[in-house]
Amino acid sequence: MFEHDYNRYPELTNTQLQVMGLTSPHHQYTTDFSAVVVKVHDGDTITLRSDLRDFDFPLRLLDINAPELNESGGDVSRDWLKAQIEGEEVQILIDPNQRVGKYGRLLGYVISKGMNMNEILIMRGYATPFDNRREGQIPTLEKTFSGAIA
Repeated sequence: MFEHDYNRYPELTNTQLQVMGLTSPHHQYTTDFSAVVVKVHDGDTITLRSDLRDFDFPLRLLDINAPELNESGGDVSRDWLKAQIEGEEVQILIDPNQRVGKYGRLLGYVISKGMNMNEILIMRGYATPFDNRREGQIPTLEKTFSGAIA
């Protein structure tokens, strides 16, 4: 039987839910829920507290990409988001087809005071749509053609 490290990766992917969902020691979010934002890490990652879990957990804002803190604008993006939602109760909208990211974090849209913070971060220029995160960059040829050269 496959062992899952729930301490490092509390979220199960949809495939893992089908196989091990009943063995999870804590609630798995598959639908929208309310939570309090206890920390804003950067412009696209926050920590939440919910009544359904006995620990705080990370959420990455779905479909956006904010600059890292060590990049230009990273601290501005974080500080703006922090001023808007830290300490506030928010609604988290879950897309059942995109629940968990590649680093095991829950993904979702953050709604505060009726506003979609994911969209507002983009409109204000603090983040870009996730699909455009590499826009304007020259692709690395080794990565682009690595599968074609043999």
